[in-house]
Amino acid sequence: MTIFDEATLRKLEQLTLVAERVRVGVMKGDRRSSKRGTSIEFADYRNYTKGDDLRRLDWNVYARLERPFIKLLEEEEDLAVHLLVDASASMNWPDVDDDENKLRYALKLAGALGHIGLTAGDLTAVTLLSSSGNQTWGPFRGQQNSLRLLQFLETGSGDGITDLNQSLKNYALRGRRPGLLFVLSDLLSPNGYQDGLHALQSRGYEVGLIHLLSPDEVEPPVTGDLKLVDIETGADAEITLDPTTLDLYRERLQAWQTEIATTCAKRHIHYIPLTTDLPWEKLVMQTLRVKGVVR
Repeated sequence: MTIFDEATLRKLEQLTLVAERVRVGVMKGDRRSSKRGTSIEFADYRNYTKGDDLRRLDWNVYARLERPFIKLLEEEEDLAVHLLVDASASMNWPDVDDDENKLRYALKLAGALGHIGLTAGDLTAVTLLSSSGNQTWGPFRGQQNSLRLLQFLETGSGDGITDLNQSLKNYALRGRRPGLLFVLSDLLSPNGYQDGLHALQSRGYEVGLIHLLSPDEVEPPVTGDLKLVDIETGADAEITLDPTTLDLYRERLQAWQTEIATTCAKRHIHYIPLTTDLPWEKLVMQTLRVKGVVR
């Protein structure tokens, strides 16, 4: 994944992640609240936490008490942002070194959303969900942590089978502060995903499900007699891919995505289906704005 250039970072810094249903945190940050007035008067102190902007420290208090405190302003409050990236082997497709690879696309998108959150002062954490052990970055806040986030995401790789249901349940049980949570996945998990999403919502998370598929998964570019091999399990099947079979495939794919959309709508989950030929900038700047999770 290529680190964003300065022009892209500047564009992202003009955006804010929006949570409509989750309660904003009791710890406050640089976010501008829509629920308060325009006052920027001093309101309170809170303990310094790793990742805070050192410019917000009250050095006079530190000199007296020898403990670091952050100054809070009346209209400022923070949001906890959680980014969960499915790092299973199926996400590492197609096997090309460009952004149409689902995992590369997801990692870049996580970097963009993470930079938006950090810039707004939101407490931001990123977790790569993998069968070989999850990798977690954060939680941190403050734009000064963006480079470290991008460096962390550059190391991401896909392998094995991620039990998405169990991974999401485990995350919900960890007791982290609920907030706005995005799941970035192709949803090709043998044990499903619905129970995991329900577990997250039960703990108070507002959930966005970003469903990534590659263009060749939506419109297979091959025909004839084929041997298909599951990239995660190694299981194979021989099929004849003719126009009739392709039509049936498209119908089932559409039915699957319609079922996901219906489930998410009933549970007030933001569902964002996409194919990885969609420029990620358009996804962030347009699609997510229309969905109401970015402004």
